[in-house]
Amino acid sequence: MHAFTLLSGVILLLLDRLRKVRWEQMWRLTAESELMSMLSTSLADQDIFNAVIKQNPFLVYQLPCFWNVQLSDHTRSEKCYKDVSDLKVIHWNSPKKLRVKNKHVEFFRNLYLTFLEYDGNLLRRELFGCPSEADPNSENLQKTLSELDEDDPCYEFRRERFTVHRTHQYFLHYEYEPSSDNTDVTLVAQLSMDRLQMMEAICKHWEGPISLALYLSDAEAQQFLRYAQGSEVLMSRGNVGYHIVYKEGQFYPVNLLRNVAMQQVNTPYMFLSDIDFLPMYGLYEYLRKSVIQLDMANTKKALVVPAFETLRYRLSFPKSKAELLSQLDMGTLFTFRYHVWTKGHAPTNFAKWRTATTPYKVLWEADFEPYVMVRRDSPEYDRRFVGFGWNKVAHIMELDAQ
Repeated sequence: MHAFTLLSGVILLLLDRLRKVRWEQMWRLTAESELMSMLSTSLADQDIFNAVIKQNPFLVYQLPCFWNVQLSDHTRSEKCYKDVSDLKVIHWNSPKKLRVKNKHVEFFRNLYLTFLEYDGNLLRRELFGCPSEADPNSENLQKTLSELDEDDPCYEFRRERFTVHRTHQYFLHYEYEPSSDNTDVTLVAQLSMDRLQMMEAICKHWEGPISLALYLSDAEAQQFLRYAQGSEVLMSRGNVGYHIVYKEGQFYPVNLLRNVAMQQVNTPYMFLSDIDFLPMYGLYEYLRKSVIQLDMANTKKALVVPAFETLRYRLSFPKSKAELLSQLDMGTLFTFRYHVWTKGHAPTNFAKWRTATTPYKVLWEADFEPYVMVRRDSPEYDRRFVGFGWNKVAHIMELDAQ
């Protein structure tokens, strides 16, 4: 038995019976026969299913229509639910269904909006349950959680490391084949709802592949979907992977998000960045050339990308190093976190960077947290770090140790 969804709703297939009636040959012959006259299908696989069913009605067990209540203008949907107190499935496959002439549309609309705001994490709790075989991993997790002291002021913090977050990888379509020269690099970052507007800007500055982990509630995921589908910039890019990690608990799992984004990288190299940072124009190609120049395939190196910031609301983005140096001298730009945490980027050695024309060696120092390009097989971030502080510092320390 197998269930899946397509344009026609939900289909439950008894695979053993379908094999006995030679289903594979049946649908193929029907498709070839119909396409001789139709040339193409307007509803993809739905047209083929309909044609097969019309020719072989014995294949289908007809369910009562309250299992698939259609809400379009041209159905007699009321007969499906007027005498039924327990609707099974409402077929709401289009935003247009919110504007139909059905006299009960307000009821269905409110029902739809309620589910849209529903927190999917509730489904993982013991509100609904079925008996199942014991899961050793689950039992070990429960044992570990039971050993934590709930009176410990750090209880929630300690519990966070064992939280299992629902994750939806590739929330939108992703299609990218890395270049054959083994120099390709993916920009990696993580964000929450309040940083959505940065995605378009980054896409304009970085033409290469991007892997983003977004920390969202179920309702925010729907808002993100509408935002992305309404953006010409985002919709024109097939090489951006969006991975939703659904909200759970009171902490922002910053390093878990970074790891989720890293795990989906399919290029040999990663540029570990932050969503608030705009790469210089041309950085993607520059990093790919640096892979060869620094022989990164055969050596354990991390390439540090110097970071800068501005305190101004508007800034003319520098298009060259000379222009950047000019803005530094005029005080419209500063080395990153110069005013609040100089140690974080001081080892980059900006004094040497000003006159350098080729890459130079940077020595690690305590509290160093640069933005780096590394090989894909580099260590992940320590997910015990949540919220703000020390998460990148610990990761850079481990990179240096290796």
